[in-house]
Amino acid sequence: MPFLLGLLALIGAAYFWAQRARNAADVTRELAGVASDVAAAARRFGFRRRGNMHPVESLDDADVAYAGAAIAFLELGGLPSAEAQDALIRSLQSRRDMAHDKAQEAVILGRWLVTESQGAQPGFTRLVRKLQKMEGQGGFDALMLLLRDVVDAHAGVMSPQQGDALDEVKYIYKL
Repeated sequence: MPFLLGLLALIGAAYFWAQRARNAADVTRELAGVASDVAAAARRFGFRRRGNMHPVESLDDADVAYAGAAIAFLELGGLPSAEAQDALIRSLQSRRDMAHDKAQEAVILGRWLVTESQGAQPGFTRLVRKLQKMEGQGGFDALMLLLRDVVDAHAGVMSPQQGDALDEVKYIYKL
């Protein structure tokens, strides 16, 4: 009888470790897929990371900066839903005259830039500052339209962090 219990325990342990190995392989495949999505988006926009420079400072495409600022603003309101991200992509299509695929890739690359900035708040600030440098005062209206669409996707309710982010925009654009 103890031999049978030992054998069952051994089979259970082997099954447990096999499941862990399978899950680790799935996670690795998913991470590799995310990395290839970011690399493809970077190639599409001609993004090249420059040495000794933050990736946001290396950015040359204003559409990616708008998408990154909007996704950071969306994340300041909490974990973004799929519907909110879809609304952001539709907003980029209409406000920035982007094709659907290009808008999706801009959001992917923008999300990566936010991650490289160590979070939504610092990413938002960096991207808005970059937008101000690239677009000047003219970028304010376009940015505010995108941010309004993000808020509307959340039923018109802003989080306190999003309110602080709007104050930051006013400060950056000296309003």
